[in-house]
Amino acid sequence: MATGQLFSKTTQALFYNYKQLPIQRMLDFDFLCGRETPSVAGIINPGSEGFQKLFFGQEEIAIPVHSDVAAACAAHPTADVFINFASYRSAAASSMSALKQPTIKVVAIIAEGVPELDTKQLIAYAKANNKVVIGPATVGGIQAGAFKIGDTAGTIDNIIQCKLYRPGSVGFVSKSGGMSNELYNSIARVTDGIYEGIAIGGDVFPGSTLSDHVLRFNNIPQVKMIVVLGELGGRDEYSLVEALKQGKISKPVVAWVSGTCATLFKSEVQFGHAGAKSGGEMESAQAKNEALREAGAIVPTSYEAFEGAIKEAFAKLVEAGKTTPVKEITPPQIPEDLSSAIKSGKVRAPTHIISTISDDRGEEPTYAGVPMSSIVEQGLGVGDVISLLWFKRSLPRYCTRFIEICIMLCADHGPCVSGAHNTIVTARAGKDLVSSLVSGLLTIGPRFGGAIDDAARYFKDAYDKGLTPYEFVESMKKKGIRVPGIGHRIKRGDNRDKRVELLQEFSRSNFPSVKYMEYAVEVETYTLSKANNLVLNVDGAIGSLFLDLLAGSGMFTKQEIDEIVGIGYLNGLFVLARSIGLIGHTFDQKRLKQPLYRHPWEDVLYTK
Repeated sequence: MATGQLFSKTTQALFYNYKQLPIQRMLDFDFLCGRETPSVAGIINPGSEGFQKLFFGQEEIAIPVHSDVAAACAAHPTADVFINFASYRSAAASSMSALKQPTIKVVAIIAEGVPELDTKQLIAYAKANNKVVIGPATVGGIQAGAFKIGDTAGTIDNIIQCKLYRPGSVGFVSKSGGMSNELYNSIARVTDGIYEGIAIGGDVFPGSTLSDHVLRFNNIPQVKMIVVLGELGGRDEYSLVEALKQGKISKPVVAWVSGTCATLFKSEVQFGHAGAKSGGEMESAQAKNEALREAGAIVPTSYEAFEGAIKEAFAKLVEAGKTTPVKEITPPQIPEDLSSAIKSGKVRAPTHIISTISDDRGEEPTYAGVPMSSIVEQGLGVGDVISLLWFKRSLPRYCTRFIEICIMLCADHGPCVSGAHNTIVTARAGKDLVSSLVSGLLTIGPRFGGAIDDAARYFKDAYDKGLTPYEFVESMKKKGIRVPGIGHRIKRGDNRDKRVELLQEFSRSNFPSVKYMEYAVEVETYTLSKANNLVLNVDGAIGSLFLDLLAGSGMFTKQEIDEIVGIGYLNGLFVLARSIGLIGHTFDQKRLKQPLYRHPWEDVLYTK
């Protein structure tokens, strides 16, 4: 491995398996370091393509999303780092795919628990092809002031405290990602900070070793001293011992192997990492520390003395004139996200939508404040849900039952009415369900199913003014307006609409008052004296009875009733109900595999 620097201020990466937070942290670090271009060139999300919006400083940018590794590498040939956030189940396959791409030089595998055989295959391929694997089970790595992998070094506050926004003089390598954060802080307190830091990962077989990176650091001129944090278990540290003995490392190495407390336990102890388990005396922390000390590394007597040893080694370099501490700079301020600023009370922002009928922010959605589970547990029906979402209150059972009856009675009226006909023609043209449904719904209006609101409005106005049926009908005639809710193409005075009769029967048995409906019946009596087809139709029945429901329930003010009628609530009932039938007609035509509809010539009057 050896060679030198892995990253620079122009390094770009491909990020596998989209995770918003670590990518945004990388971009915030870029801005903090004064990078001109984002370090994340592209995102790979298997099966997805498009863009993800993120922030680069104050600017919102769109990062391309690719569906596979090869496509991403082809689109971003300058991106040579592959950051793999896949789970342990797929991390090996996706990492191997990346290693086989000629543009990728470094692969960082974040997942823990990658099968050891798969890891060995990755290591062998990387060594044979002069590539670098960091991990598995790693947080990644960082080059101060230039580039960082994923969540390395944690939050922006921690990065600033550790002075990682500009390069220092110390090369650091550790097995532990968590302890890396601790050491970045310690090193920043007693030196001019990190130049590059790597966490090789805590699995038994890391893709690269402690000595691999120490030898690399030795070849980087800006690195003046090296800090190593090992741990009990395995024999990785002994390769570093051999390198020191052979004189391959010319820079001061301050090292500590954690886990010395393991000797206090009577049985073998497994620490946090898979590889942190002493398999014998040579793998103990004490043996490794002693071997490193004998090989020439600076090894303190305890972890508590580690920071002091680092401080002393750096001070000697400065005193000898071998390094000059980096001058401190003031990093730019990272813009705070609006959501966090609002949460902390620093800013206020207007909302763009107001909703009073439902809320999905808690453990479960609520309809007008009623939890969904409560609706199910109480055995409530569709009418109850409509009462909550449309009227924002729980109406009495007779009211919700009436709503359900209206929906059932208006669900369909055969294939010949205009709405059903349009839906059938559209379905037979091969269109999808939504298109077929909408084509039928768009015919609903004053001539087809859309007269419920108008019927309610005119009947209410006439009744409230005390007009007799004669005065009401004749006044409408003078205005040139047909009475909404009166008249039918098929039904007659001697062949009433069964739906109207069912609604009247239910309301007379259950409603406290049916004054508006009785008024509509009186109007019907007068209109039938003029023509036998001027019967009260289903629109008129629903419109007048809904007025009785609203007024008789005692739960609505006069102003609320006027608003409900004016907004179009009642036509909403017909739209909801008829959607059931229109969907049925769509499925029926699809099921029957009916061909494209063409209207017959003989049914058209061709004229000049």
